[in-house]
Amino acid sequence: MEAAASAASDVFDAIVMAEERFHGEGYQEGYAEGSHVGVIEGRRYGALHGAKIGSEIGYYLGFAMTWQHLLHRSAEEKPSKKIKALESLIGMIQKYPYEDPTYDKLHEDLEKIRGKFKQVCSLLNIQSDFRINPERSALTF
Repeated sequence: MEAAASAASDVFDAIVMAEERFHGEGYQEGYAEGSHVGVIEGRRYGALHGAKIGSEIGYYLGFAMTWQHLLHRSAEEKPSKKIKALESLIGMIQKYPYEDPTYDKLHEDLEKIRGKFKQVCSLLNIQSDFRINPERSALTF
């Protein structure tokens, strides 16, 4: 009788232990799959966000260099406040750390560039958002 009770106890223990084992294995598999998917999603998000920032900064640089060229052609002897602001914007963009995503002041420097761009637009007396019509904007940052 003791052997039968011991065998029944072993069966129940095996069932309980199997549930715990499968729970642990399922957790480990889910964690590994989630980590893998998270890395892929993070990489995709980072590439998209990086491309947006690169487009924005490239736009600012092209804008500043074009206006600098136009103002130098019609400038007087001494550099104007507009030219100095454009040169400052160009310098900030050229110092921006494109290759180092771990730079701790990346977003802070980007906000400074955006602020300088708005200042330059104000000095040049042009809108900084370049909206063509209210429903559709050509370039907004």
